Amino acid sequence: MRPIIYYVATSLDGYIAAEDEDISGFVQGGDGVSQYLQDLQTFDTTIMGRRTYEFGYKFGLEPGQPAYPHMDHYIFSNTLKLENINPKVKICPINLQTILDLKATEGSPIYLCGGGQFAGWLLENELIDVLKVKLNPLLLGNGIRLFGNTKKQYQLTLTDRQSFKEGLQILTYKINY
Repeated sequence: MRPIIYYVATSLDGYIAAEDEDISGFVQGGDGVSQYLQDLQTFDTTIMGRRTYEFGYKFGLEPGQPAYPHMDHYIFSNTLKLENINPKVKICPINLQTILDLKATEGSPIYLCGGGQFAGWLLENELIDVLKVKLNPLLLGNGIRLFGNTKKQYQLTLTDRQSFKEGLQILTYKINY
């Protein structure tokens, strides 16, 4: 089975964006961001929820196009409708079987690209294998939580830590279900 890796930027207080989806306080450059961009090249598949996909529109993503041209995209939504969809973009209904079928295919680990609500649903269904956090030296105080509204507790095992001079750390954890 292909593992799902939730690789996401977060503030020290556990938010992936401010309430208004602002991410301007996160580290935007330097060696840590370069490492993240290099790491993205190892994935051939990404999954995300509708709101994460549409968030890309703020940065010039055209509807129906892949955010990461080298990856196949699976956008999980029961409401998203797009025209002129690139062959690398697929819209899927939100259901567990689709995720399980994708995990059973050949390929690289699967990149879970943000979305606190979607990530929380996957976590509660024990489908995220690795949490890879780009921990930013920032407190947001409020915003979009790392795992949405999930209330379940899980133990994690730290498997790797990288620290960068701009204050960013990349922490890798195995989730122990």
